[in-house]
Amino acid sequence: MARILTLTLNPALDLTLRLASLQPGAINRCDELRSHAAGKGLNVAQVLADLGHSLSVSGFLGRANAAPFERLMQARGFHDLFVRVPGETRSNIKLAEADGRITDLNGPGPQVEAEHLQHLEEELQPLLAGHDAVVVAGSLPRGVTTQWFTSLLRRIKASGVPLVVDSSGAALQAALGVVPWLIKPNEEELREACGSDLPAAITRLRGQGIEHVLLSRGADGVEWHGPGIALRAVPPRVEVASTVGAGDSLLAASLHGLLQGWPAERTLRLATAVAAQAVTQIGFGIHDREQLARFEAAVQLHRPEQ
Repeated sequence: MARILTLTLNPALDLTLRLASLQPGAINRCDELRSHAAGKGLNVAQVLADLGHSLSVSGFLGRANAAPFERLMQARGFHDLFVRVPGETRSNIKLAEADGRITDLNGPGPQVEAEHLQHLEEELQPLLAGHDAVVVAGSLPRGVTTQWFTSLLRRIKASGVPLVVDSSGAALQAALGVVPWLIKPNEEELREACGSDLPAAITRLRGQGIEHVLLSRGADGVEWHGPGIALRAVPPRVEVASTVGAGDSLLAASLHGLLQGWPAERTLRLATAVAAQAVTQIGFGIHDREQLARFEAAVQLHRPEQ
């Protein structure tokens, strides 16, 4: 299997509270509380690990509450390359209602200083060539500018390792200029970066050299535009526990199929099923192979509507 490096510059301790219905301004009693060391790159890494790959993980971690992340990395067998910084890694509170609606309260990340940026650069540079892909996912913490982020992406791309980016806002805009191998925006993120005409935006991005565009459409599925590929997948209907991590799961399984050299149909069918399974659970990873096989068989593939 492949050796993959994921970068999560702004990880988070996810606190997921399940409740019947959120009543703003009132006392809400929750049915369940779960805490997860998370962040988009770490979420992707967990699914890739379940698919059999070897993972190195990096980014910035606050020293004050690094323990949950360290336990996760040790349990998963990840190669820990995170740079520790003063303060706490942010906490994100997710209010998961019975109807599947999620309300996110995302906290601020720690302040990253110039010395930490340099440390990350120096640590990663000699390691890049030893990996089969690099996934850069998530938002930018305080102290990380889009200029530094762009420079980091250019270094990764110059190493010749396939670069995968899943971000939004200014970070996604910066990444598009670097021309990654694969991007995975959702509809809102792509509109913000490229305008309202999504088919024209996808055509333009692929013309600029981005080989693969995975466009996530939430419950409506996903579109994959790549070399000789134009596919849309619709997932089966499932009971939603939480939508957190669905996009990360989609990206991980898509990368798995690409690195395995699978046909596009097989890759997208698996990726859509893995994402569908993700919304039935709180937490990350592939935990029920029989259920996954049922979901995979129920995925519908079509040509995207123009």
